[in-house]
Amino acid sequence: MFKPDWKIPANVSAVASTREGGFSAEPYKSLNLGNHVGDSPELVAKNRQWLVEQKVLPAQPVWLNQTHSTKIITVSEWTSEVLDADGIFTTTPGIVCSVMTADCLPVLLTNTQGTEVAAVHAGWRGLADGILENAVRCFTEPGDVVGWIGPAISDQFFEIGKEVVKKFVEMDSNFINAFEPREGFPGKWMGNLAMIAQQKLLKLGISDVSASGLCTYKNEAQFFSYRRDGQTGRQACFIWINA
Repeated sequence: MFKPDWKIPANVSAVASTREGGFSAEPYKSLNLGNHVGDSPELVAKNRQWLVEQKVLPAQPVWLNQTHSTKIITVSEWTSEVLDADGIFTTTPGIVCSVMTADCLPVLLTNTQGTEVAAVHAGWRGLADGILENAVRCFTEPGDVVGWIGPAISDQFFEIGKEVVKKFVEMDSNFINAFEPREGFPGKWMGNLAMIAQQKLLKLGISDVSASGLCTYKNEAQFFSYRRDGQTGRQACFIWINA
């Protein structure tokens, strides 16, 4: 568990979980927060409650059913319902926004006034289709927004095909800088999702973007990684306006 290293208003809090500290057994050991990966629902519930009991979170988050969509949902009151979306936005103090990942980018956003916050799940499909653009549109003044990009698979391990590269480069030729051809593997490229996210946020008027620089694939002791392990758990990133 750690706090993102970024400058945010005093009335906004954010935290990122690791795989350490929970109750799940292999291959979900140990703080698996995903209830959709085959782990015991009872242990997942225990892991989630542990976050509150340890005062990591002030309350149970609003959880999402993430499907690599571009849907951002605005929440004004807490709900136990799992909402279908890949991002969550709120202006209500005390609502804990959450996104789960196991290689995709978690992106946290807040305005400098501390009155608007969002958490976004951005895999390559979401990035290409406009998930960040949709999230930023929720904010009153994008120029007042600051962002943080959490742990995700790094370009050292994220291999994609040329069709993915083509999709991004057709969108913006500058995105080619986020890709390197994989030597000895024709048609295969290594992609830097965090770089693409930073470039997109900059184009949207958000210049203050920090990144954890942590690789989920490389850091097996700290993070779940779908690309590395296949059947595995999920960590999460959270942001909220203090009540």
